[in-house]
Amino acid sequence: MAIGTLGTAIGIGAIGAAGLIGMARNPQVADKIQSAMIIAIAFVEAIAIYALVVALILKFVV
Repeated sequence: MAIGTLGTAIGIGAIGAAGLIGMARNPQVADKIQSAMIIAIAFVEAIAIYALVVALILKFVV
């Protein structure tokens, strides 16, 4: 589970950093960048949820 959440944390950090750099370079499209960034973070966060589900299945079922 630690590997799944570590990868997720690194991914969210990279997405956030890239989004903020993009907003700083072009403030006129900050709304579009923010929307895309939130959607991308949601997809990356799903990986952590899958890791949690697998860990719980391994703990309680197997």
